[in-house]
Amino acid sequence: MSTNGYTNWAVDLAEVGPIYPFQGYEVLMVIVGVVFWIGWHRIQFVREGEHLEKARHTGDAEKVKAQLERY
Repeated sequence: MSTNGYTNWAVDLAEVGPIYPFQGYEVLMVIVGVVFWIGWHRIQFVREGEHLEKARHTGDAEKVKAQLERY
């Protein structure tokens, strides 16, 4: 299977040009990568916010207040 359109490699590669896979899809790959990256950060932001909110409500508020007043 060839993803770059060449079936015969018995040529002068200096005259061929790009030989990497999926040539022509560079812009699409960058867009997909950036969308994935931003989506990943959004998911992490929401999950960590839920975790921190849950952690904020654990424990006894009076004990926390007493410990903070000590210092």
